[in-house]
Amino acid sequence: MLEILSLIRQDGDPSWCRSVPNWERGPWLETLLGLRRARGNARPRIISSHLPVQMFPSAFFRSRAKV
Repeated sequence: MLEILSLIRQDGDPSWCRSVPNWERGPWLETLLGLRRARGNARPRIISSHLPVQMFPSAFFRSRAKV
């Protein structure tokens, strides 16, 4: 899924996918390092997570985030 989203974000250009590691393109929300990295990424951000939807903050559901 991360590869597909990365290609969509870059309009199908695979050079970004080949040059930037997965953990920088779609950092894990569950880790402190991943959260810091996600906040520093350019928008629109790609964020990875395996958290159950019930553990997401309520503000997430009021945002325009795509899931």
